Amino acid sequence: MNKLNLTPQRKVIYDILVQSDDHPTAAEVIERLREMGQHLAYGTVYNSLRYLTDMGLIRELKLGEASSRYDARMENHHHIQCAVCGKVDEVHTEEPAEWLKAIEAETGYTIDHSHLVFEGVCSGCRAAAK
Repeated sequence: MNKLNLTPQRKVIYDILVQSDDHPTAAEVIERLREMGQHLAYGTVYNSLRYLTDMGLIRELKLGEASSRYDARMENHHHIQCAVCGKVDEVHTEEPAEWLKAIEAETGYTIDHSHLVFEGVCSGCRAAAK
């Protein structure tokens, strides 16, 4: 088992992610650090995000964007992203069990985790388009 080495830099980055509801990118984490008066090197932030991901404390979300987003909520959930503004929200509705059974039957895999990403247009973008 790996021993957790939560340096002060990693802790402040982890705290930012725990307090965030918007699944920030590394650049957004850096901006929030600066707003707090913390000036960490880009490499330190990227390496800390990788470490926190590798240790299972956060999830890296690759949602088809150029930059990964990060999520400190580790309970099983899915995401939905606005195709207009890029906003990402969480989806806590479970996928139907029959989907998982059908996928296992089709592929021969045993599914132990799933992560679905839905795409649509958020209410703010829909209202702005009217």
